[in-house]
Amino acid sequence: MSTTRPAIVETPTRTLHGIFMLVLLLLLLAASIVFLVYAARSGLGSAAIVGGVVATAFFFFLLFGLFTVHPNQSVVLQLFGRYVGSTREAGLRWANPFFAKRPVSLRVRNFESGRLKVNELEGSPIEIAAVVVWQVIDSAEALFEVDDYESFVHVQSEAALRQMATSYPYDLDDSEARISLRSHSLEVSEHLQKEVQERLARAGVKVIEARISHLAYASEIAGAMLQRQQAAAVIAARTRIVEGAVSMVEMALERLAERHVVELDDERRAAMVSNLLVVLCGDRGTQPVVNTGTLHQ
Repeated sequence: MSTTRPAIVETPTRTLHGIFMLVLLLLLLAASIVFLVYAARSGLGSAAIVGGVVATAFFFFLLFGLFTVHPNQSVVLQLFGRYVGSTREAGLRWANPFFAKRPVSLRVRNFESGRLKVNELEGSPIEIAAVVVWQVIDSAEALFEVDDYESFVHVQSEAALRQMATSYPYDLDDSEARISLRSHSLEVSEHLQKEVQERLARAGVKVIEARISHLAYASEIAGAMLQRQQAAAVIAARTRIVEGAVSMVEMALERLAERHVVELDDERRAAMVSNLLVVLCGDRGTQPVVNTGTLHQ
């Protein structure tokens, strides 16, 4: 039966104020040097001289415990490979000189993936890219749970983008109510952010935002899809024009009947409707024909 190893999470550890320790160590170092010079000149013996040399070397060694923590940075402390803790107190700090000190930036960073070629839900090849805004929130997990957390963010973000792109179609007809990549950017961005966060949770990384930065059909079908979109746009425009023209013709016939301007039989009414629809729905301007005869000639 396999057991899951618990994750190494960030543990705050106490460090000493660096300015205070620097002044104290410099004073002790100066005192040990003065004692060493005094012992050599006054002939106190080799034991005193050796003690002064050891003390001077020891205080000088303690200076290596000083390190700097920048704002929005965490320093991970290790003792011979064992995780001791992390500190986020900005400024000059001091810790055991034997501690290995590894800084980890907690600043907000962004990453833009390359343009990936994937097949969307309906099988059409598309090109897609995304921008992921992220930051490290647990320095211990970032260093010890994955090999290289920055590379891990890049690889897993692209894998999540590929997975998300196959879950939706590129575009939808007006009659369809599903979510598409092109028309529902907010829902798609939320899905992408969730996908990336699930993959990066073990690395101590928080995903602040994930959104699509590039979306297009692949080059091999881009021309055909453009013609399809143009045809759909023409059909939609024609539908709107016809609906408006029918309403205008209906209104014209009603007004003529209400005001008794002219009495039209069914044949003349049909001819008038046909002429008005041609005028209102035609692509080009019509040329009027002046009738100089009677109403029926």
